[in-house]
Amino acid sequence: MMKPARTKTPRKPVGKKGSQTSLKDPVGVYCRVRPLSFPDQECCIEVINNTTVQLHTPEGYRLNRNGDYKETQYSFKQVFGIHTTQKELFDVVANPLVDDLIHGKNGLLFTYGVTGSGKTHTMTGSPGEGGLLPRCLDMIFNSVGSFQAKRYVFKSNDRNSMDIQCEVDALLERQKREAIPNPKTPSSKRQIDPEFADMINVQEFCKAEEVDEDSVYGVFVSYIEIYNNYIYDLLEEVPFDPIKPKWNSCSTPVRNTDFVPLQSKLLREDKNHNMYVAGCTEVEVKSTEEAFEVFWKGQKKRRIANTHLNRESSRSHSVFNIKLVQAPLDADGDNVLQEKEQIAISQLSLVDLAGSERTNRTKAEGNRLREAGNINQSLMTLRTCMEVLRENQMYGTNKMVPYRDSKLTHLFKNYFDGEGKVRMIVCVNPKAEDYEESLQVMRFAEVTQEVEVARPVDKAICGLTPGRRYRNHVRAGPVGDELLVTEVVLQSFPPLPSCEILDINDEQTLPRLIEALEKRHQLRQMMMDEFTKQSFTFKGMLQEFDKGVSNKENSIQGKLNEKEKVISGQKLEIERLEKKTKTLEYKIEILEKTTTIYEEDKRNLQQELEAQNQKLQQQFSDKRRLEARLQGMVTETTMKWEKECERRVAAKQLEMQNKLWVKDEKLKQLKAIVTEPKTEKPERPSRERDREKAAQRSVSPSPVPNAPPLRLRHRRSRSAGDRWVDHKPASNVQTATVMQPHVPHAITVSVANEKALAKCEKYMLTHQELASDGEIETKLIKGDVYKTRGGGQAVQFTDIETLKQESPTGRKRRSSTVAPAQPDDAESEWTDVETRCSVAVEMRAGSQLGPGYQHHAQPKRKKP
Repeated sequence: MMKPARTKTPRKPVGKKGSQTSLKDPVGVYCRVRPLSFPDQECCIEVINNTTVQLHTPEGYRLNRNGDYKETQYSFKQVFGIHTTQKELFDVVANPLVDDLIHGKNGLLFTYGVTGSGKTHTMTGSPGEGGLLPRCLDMIFNSVGSFQAKRYVFKSNDRNSMDIQCEVDALLERQKREAIPNPKTPSSKRQIDPEFADMINVQEFCKAEEVDEDSVYGVFVSYIEIYNNYIYDLLEEVPFDPIKPKWNSCSTPVRNTDFVPLQSKLLREDKNHNMYVAGCTEVEVKSTEEAFEVFWKGQKKRRIANTHLNRESSRSHSVFNIKLVQAPLDADGDNVLQEKEQIAISQLSLVDLAGSERTNRTKAEGNRLREAGNINQSLMTLRTCMEVLRENQMYGTNKMVPYRDSKLTHLFKNYFDGEGKVRMIVCVNPKAEDYEESLQVMRFAEVTQEVEVARPVDKAICGLTPGRRYRNHVRAGPVGDELLVTEVVLQSFPPLPSCEILDINDEQTLPRLIEALEKRHQLRQMMMDEFTKQSFTFKGMLQEFDKGVSNKENSIQGKLNEKEKVISGQKLEIERLEKKTKTLEYKIEILEKTTTIYEEDKRNLQQELEAQNQKLQQQFSDKRRLEARLQGMVTETTMKWEKECERRVAAKQLEMQNKLWVKDEKLKQLKAIVTEPKTEKPERPSRERDREKAAQRSVSPSPVPNAPPLRLRHRRSRSAGDRWVDHKPASNVQTATVMQPHVPHAITVSVANEKALAKCEKYMLTHQELASDGEIETKLIKGDVYKTRGGGQAVQFTDIETLKQESPTGRKRRSSTVAPAQPDDAESEWTDVETRCSVAVEMRAGSQLGPGYQHHAQPKRKKP
């Protein structure tokens, strides 16, 4: 769309996000101009050609300073003049949407315009000239009427989906519904209401091409209205209370049973993230007459009022939904495939928007004023959504589209997100009094047709063989042929002998009969085997034939799709070039007419331009100074934070190094205990060395030469019932004490290993060290073995037993051979045993009990 008087901001080349292969189509916007009510009325809209209209400023509107009129042109996908028939409008706008509906795609068609511009007439029609709605219904039933499923085979639920029933359940429900008398329920057998009989009497026959004959269809309709931003179901049956008075829209109590206040409905989101009206009545219809009767029933409940501009002005937005349910036949082509996943649901929404109006012209008061405010607010929200969508697509922004600000936009947000095609018919009244309202409508149409909607993807219903519906009819053949084949088969059997037995001693009749029957049985078995073999062969040939046909169809379909893409691309390019050529021609003509006016205004505009340039230069210099100042502040702040971050990182690294050093020291101490880090055996105590020296000096014999050797006593462990790992490092010194630690059934190892720990429940470590008096002190460090989550074993030390030798005289002496105390390095190697063993050792799966230790408890603090 082009305005010669104003230039538009050029579109920025922004890369699209998401898939690059997704195709988008612009919203199709059409314009329909209604005829004037009186021939002598002043007209402000002129149809230039089949794609362009021009708005003339009527008398009394001086828009320019010099008093000249301002003419503006607007382009549409197609413009329909005052002599356009309903048939021509339907063929161009609604016919493609109905065709997509039958092929499983969604569609949205709505009429937009000021009050009294002919929106309801375009959608519904008038006697003798049906509108888009009855023509859509007629095309649907002309296309799928012979393939419809029986009533109640498809059953709607409250989750915006469909359930499928078998023929028996559907028959039972039909009988149940027929037994309940309900005169208000539409039926295809009832006589057509003469009130709308002329509207649905469509003379032109219209039918969709390439309808899937191997599927069954069901048509469901629903009718709602959005009044004061509340949703009402116009097909809802509300019981009438004759005692409690009802209130109409004028706050007046009525007793008429035809008017019943409805309960507002809520919007929900289904599992596919599509919006729907919860609890809305969906009626299954089988003909055009039945469907339009349902529509007319709801139309009587729709809110209309008499205003200053329109005698029957719609006070609400109405939405008539046509839902087409499609399910494939089974492999035999007789019954519906009982798989809910194979059901395809498509929907066509026909929306009649209430007209925008100005209260100073309609003279609205009270409820009419409130209704007009809600109507204008919802239409403004629709316009805002279109503007945000256009801005996001043109400039690559990601602004949130305010769909939820209005029930109207929230209900149809899925269509603008790519769930179907969107078409809009802009209805205008060419009279001069509606000039300002028509100007706003044209501007909205300009924004809307620049919005692009993702093209819906074709969905395959199932992979069954086509032609299933009529296969059984062809394969059955006439009854006479079946009888002839049966007779030929029977004649091929050998004849039966006489079965009459006249003599009791007859021993030949029965054997002959048995022999004949056995021959027949053998022949029958051979024929059955031959038949089975031929049937398998024929089945294989059919499968190969079907496979070849499907491959050819896929190849042909691929080529056709490529050709169609090329053709569609060429058509779009041709349309774009034609539109550009026409626009340039109109622009040249208008520029030639307005050249003189621009020359006169050039001098004044030159002075204003110089003043504006000076102002812009001043603003630009201020902006540069501000940018330099901000850049200095940003640089200073950045350097400050970089220094602070470096200081914090250095402190954190130092802290982590200290922690790692402490953990390494602890691991070294634990490894020194378990994996015998000592290379030298501890020296024997000074008492034993003195005894050895005394024995060497003494030459006298023992006072008891033949005394028997002492029997060693074994100290029994308190947990002898469990299996133990007895860990005795190789560096330990054998002591000649009477009491020796002994655990029965223990596994003795010099180095702890995973295999031994896996077989036992207890663990004991024999550790030796020098006591303060120079004697060897043996400690038995005991613990429990646990399995870890990683598949290894963990030891938790629980007890320490100490075996210590002391002199009988109680005299403590220090061995002269004991090395002096070492500095801090020796103290770090020989630390308190209790401190070193108050931790648990975990052996990980696959390790060799070497460096794979992990602390589970904190060691005790050393006393100062």
